[in-house]
Amino acid sequence: MDLGLKGKKALVTGATKGLGRAIAETLLAEGCSVAICARDAEGVETAVNELSELGQVCGSAVDAGDMDSLTGWINTSAEELGGIDIYVHNTSGKPQRKLEGWINNFNIDLMSLVGGVGAAQEALADGGGSLISIGTTASAEHFASGSGSYSAFKAAVTNWTLGQAQVLGAQGIRCNVVSPGPIMVEGGDWDGIKQGMPEFYEATQKVHPAGDLGLPEDVANAVAFLSGDAAKHINGVNLTVDGGFLKRVNY
Repeated sequence: MDLGLKGKKALVTGATKGLGRAIAETLLAEGCSVAICARDAEGVETAVNELSELGQVCGSAVDAGDMDSLTGWINTSAEELGGIDIYVHNTSGKPQRKLEGWINNFNIDLMSLVGGVGAAQEALADGGGSLISIGTTASAEHFASGSGSYSAFKAAVTNWTLGQAQVLGAQGIRCNVVSPGPIMVEGGDWDGIKQGMPEFYEATQKVHPAGDLGLPEDVANAVAFLSGDAAKHINGVNLTVDGGFLKRVNY
């Protein structure tokens, strides 16, 4: 199937490693030109050099919690790529329980989405565009030690994004969410859990219908599908990518 991504311009936040990196790689492989950002300048430079083997890519060091930094990257990327067709919101802070940590994550997780989409909106609406926010199944069902800042703000990200499906949808911008379940990323959270909390990791595996955790490319493939013309009539959807891990029944 041709996903209808060839020639499209995509911005992916938090894309030097993990899910963001896999999303950038997949979009490039499907024919998109891609702009990435992350906080670590060295990591961005390395990622751009490696990703350039797949296609046109540019990147900048950006603190997503700093709106001036974020909007500057969006404007520069739109100029360099020649527009914006796809905006993937992937930035998220580490789970926090203290108030100051919540405030920081409020800016990184939620306000960077609201402000970033505001900055990209005109370009996205020029001929139609696609907003994809990365959520989590942890915002929909009790898991582990309960809700901290991570799942709470991911729930807000999901709610805001899907609410915009009606508002921005009228401007030709489709708004969808991809919510991963437990995903094994080398050097990521679940890799750390496997090493440091093997009993919890094994218990999670045991109740997983697929028998094992998902991979970054599983999430990236879902993002690529929703981003392209093949999904032109899909708007306002929260697509769960978890191999059946979530126990609720979706009607």
